[in-house]
Amino acid sequence: MCAIVCPHGVYKIQGGKAILNDRDSCMECGACAKNCRFGALYVRSGVGCAAGIINGILNKTGPSCGYSQPCEKACC
Repeated sequence: MCAIVCPHGVYKIQGGKAILNDRDSCMECGACAKNCRFGALYVRSGVGCAAGIINGILNKTGPSCGYSQPCEKACC
């Protein structure tokens, strides 16, 4: 279920198991952790791309996580 609900495809199913597909795309929404029926996932907010985008806006330096899109597009 975590792979299905992730809006950025951070996980993929391989051999019947969820594996990390693209960790850098994680926006820390927590959908994966809320939908992991095994309780195997935990999302610590403020450590990934979402924090980079928010800090870039607050500091007027731009995102620091590799996104070149405006925040509205990168976050959704």
